[in-house]
Amino acid sequence: MKTERRVRRRRPKEQRRHQMSENDNHERSAVSVIGLGQMGSRLAQAFLAAGHTTTVWNRTAAKADALVVQGAVRAATVEAAVAASPLVVVCLPDYPTVRDLLGPVAESLRGRALVNLTFGTSEDAATMAGWVAGHGADYLDGAMMALPETVATPEGFFLYSGSQHAFTTHRRDLEVMAPAHYFGTKAGSAEIHDLALLGTGYAALTGFLHAAALLDVVGTTPEVFAPLAAQWLRGMAEFLPELAREAGSSEYTNAVSTVDMNRAGVDSLIQLSKANGIAAAVHEPLKALLDRRSADGHGQDSFSSVYELLRSRALGGDERGTRIG
Repeated sequence: MKTERRVRRRRPKEQRRHQMSENDNHERSAVSVIGLGQMGSRLAQAFLAAGHTTTVWNRTAAKADALVVQGAVRAATVEAAVAASPLVVVCLPDYPTVRDLLGPVAESLRGRALVNLTFGTSEDAATMAGWVAGHGADYLDGAMMALPETVATPEGFFLYSGSQHAFTTHRRDLEVMAPAHYFGTKAGSAEIHDLALLGTGYAALTGFLHAAALLDVVGTTPEVFAPLAAQWLRGMAEFLPELAREAGSSEYTNAVSTVDMNRAGVDSLIQLSKANGIAAAVHEPLKALLDRRSADGHGQDSFSSVYELLRSRALGGDERGTRIG
């Protein structure tokens, strides 16, 4: 009896393992990758490495050669590539190119999920989503926050918006390329988040270049400065959750780093730059915001209160964000 009970206890686990294996096989969709530039080729490699049946197409057919050696199926035409898989990933230079390629074979999209990883605007994404839906397919717009070398690693991540059904159905497939973040059914939302992250990066990198120009005056090279800047930026990144909490709640009192404190710091930076013939245009817009915030009586509020001067006042309440496609 004890032996029988042990067998009975094991059986559900064995069944679960068997079911999980079956589910893994069932959920691993065949995928087609259209566009085999540096990034598109890397995406196809990631799918192949994960065991997906992977069909590839590129206008210059020779770009598929290395992938075919690795096990990919070469499609002779775009139509054949689309027809081969329920999940179609497009990695092309721009939206017009996507339309030019898919337009003649649009009927082949029916019943499939199209994931478009092309960079563009939220309006581009919304227009494409409507066109794809009109041909009976689900559409996901994606933004690749990754380099080819960070595909299929924790260092990269992709942003998606559009068809919730497509994202839910294919999330595990999509995460073969990179961790996936979904931002709702409005197709343009991923592009907006992409640009927001780019803006964050541009501000940090331009700040570094300005600082390097300033330090050049005293003989410190950019190469020597870079490790210090990287360490400083890592520390600044730790401050982001608190900055977000303050901005999200509009609670700016009891500040450690006030508007007036930073106003003085930015002013010193601008004056030092000008005295040494270095352009101060990078920091002058921030100084103007801090001056305005102080003049409005908020000098002792947190630095994060600058957010109140940046956020949109054209939209309010439930209407906010409705302009995103």
